[in-house]
Amino acid sequence: MRRLATVLGTLATAGTIALTLPGAALAANGTLVIAPNQTISNPSGCYNAQIFPLILRNDTDEYALVYDGPNCTGQVIAVVPPGGSTTQEFGASVFIK
Repeated sequence: MRRLATVLGTLATAGTIALTLPGAALAANGTLVIAPNQTISNPSGCYNAQIFPLILRNDTDEYALVYDGPNCTGQVIAVVPPGGSTTQEFGASVFIK
């Protein structure tokens, strides 16, 4: 019985540690390029475009979502897979995990 309690306690501690690691551990691996001058290494979160049209190259291991509003608001107008790229006339921001 004591051994079972020890194992369960260890598992609970490991789960808690895994859930409380810094956000960088949850970032995409690779580079997100929003032309002409935004290059983000290991991106995570929302990024606003600085020019129109939005030109995006997704060299990460996660999908990137292009929104038609700033701060990742409005409609998703494109989903860019890992290794993909897009040009979106009405793209205003990009979200990546």
